[in-house]
Amino acid sequence: MNDSDCTSFLQWALPQMRMRWAGFRKVRKQVCKRIARRLRVLGLPGPDTYRGYLSENPDEWMVLDCCCRITISRFYRDRRVFDFLGETVLPLLARQALQRGDTRLQLWSAGCAGGEEPYSLLLLWKRRAAPLCAGVGVQILATDTDPSSLERAAAACYGPASLKDLPPDWREAAFRRRNSDYCLRSGYRSAIVLRCQDLRSRLPPQRFDLILCRNLVFTYFSMELQQQLLERLQLLLQPGGALVIGAHESLPGPATGLTPWQGALGIFRHGSATPAH
Repeated sequence: MNDSDCTSFLQWALPQMRMRWAGFRKVRKQVCKRIARRLRVLGLPGPDTYRGYLSENPDEWMVLDCCCRITISRFYRDRRVFDFLGETVLPLLARQALQRGDTRLQLWSAGCAGGEEPYSLLLLWKRRAAPLCAGVGVQILATDTDPSSLERAAAACYGPASLKDLPPDWREAAFRRRNSDYCLRSGYRSAIVLRCQDLRSRLPPQRFDLILCRNLVFTYFSMELQQQLLERLQLLLQPGGALVIGAHESLPGPATGLTPWQGALGIFRHGSATPAH
């Protein structure tokens, strides 16, 4: 299956799964390799015959959906975003929590892949924000649809390339070497709950002070589905809470109730009439 054939197939199939081709253009090679492997398993000669197979076997769409999951991630991805969270957003959220009588921030990493994002968030809290937030702790929910990614997150061992953006002293404090990998120490894992969950069909029951939904909904999903999920995510945010999307993503049109956080890429405050400083 060549690139042109795969592109044509994805442009046909993605809209039927409420996804959009524009989001997959740059990562299509990863998806195309998976589809090619699936074709070999099924004994199909190419994407044209796969279209027919999908029409005759509706359950196969779930398999194709799994082939379209993008698992690219690394620790402290988009350094400026994490720096702003640690210096400005998390301390403010902690003060708000104390004002309403809560002693624990509830944070959610939606689409956590192999755990790099939620573990980065916990590292950020412990190494930078916690000293500024006496009397407040954190609980981090990390969800993903891919069981194999969650198994990797549970193991919490990563190659050097995954840690290249972390401050060196953080890596030394939080990880121990195991052969060629770096494995997180237990103190940097205990506040995280891993859960297999597809936010298209099910959302957590609690409300959150901070939701990270980066490089997922607002890249790969159709505009209609983006709008629907944005409305649902807003319902899960505490007043004054923060929604973080990818630094190169944008929301699907005007978002009532969300205000860009001044000076930050992809960070929005919920229920704030003016940008927060």
